[in-house]
Amino acid sequence: MADKRTSIIVCRCEEITDEEVRKAVKEGATSVDAVKRVTRAGMGLCQSKICYLNIAKIIHEETGIPVSKLIPMKHRIPVRPVKIGDLDN
Repeated sequence: MADKRTSIIVCRCEEITDEEVRKAVKEGATSVDAVKRVTRAGMGLCQSKICYLNIAKIIHEETGIPVSKLIPMKHRIPVRPVKIGDLDN
């Protein structure tokens, strides 16, 4: 099953796979924010609106922590590049 997990995308925005998230959890990232810090899952344009439940489910499967007990991921405003000329007003 490990071969199949290498190609399952959990976070589409950052192209993070199931295998990468499971590895992070096995190495001690037992909260959604910790997984985000290690893998970047949830840091894309959707800000985890699509992948949050996938990440939470994997944490539950690997640790046994109920999804309802996981603290939701902190949401931050997406940062986008700005041209220097746009700042000169």
